[in-house]
Amino acid sequence: MAKFIFSMQSLLNIKEKLEEQEKNNYSQANMRLLEAQAEYDRLVLRRQEAEHKLRGEISEALNIVEIRRRKNEVEILKGYVAEQKEVVIQREQELEIARQRLNEARKEKKTFEKLREKAFEKFLAEENVREQKEVDELVSYRFGSGTR
Repeated sequence: MAKFIFSMQSLLNIKEKLEEQEKNNYSQANMRLLEAQAEYDRLVLRRQEAEHKLRGEISEALNIVEIRRRKNEVEILKGYVAEQKEVVIQREQELEIARQRLNEARKEKKTFEKLREKAFEKFLAEENVREQKEVDELVSYRFGSGTR
């Protein structure tokens, strides 16, 4: 039996490598998103703690300096939270783009895999026809040599 050689094997190999790169890009984008979300959660918690301390300062005594300091801290943390929320949104968009690129790479690889499967099926059919011809020739030769 002859050896099957897929003419576009090098392209399939490239598509497999591209898919692997896109998987890595996707996982990196996912990690960046998770880190941004963790930072967002940490900042929200800090802001809540600062607001709680501010309420405590207001209810305890009228220390204007400490109340202003706490209020400024809360306002700064609100700004940080808003900025971090934007970072999270940006990371989500990056993750979506990476997901789309990964899906596209998978589709391209599957296309070449299907082409390879069809080429292999065609190869097997041709090989079967060739073997059948050899068997027919062998039978014809034996039958022809037996009657003489």
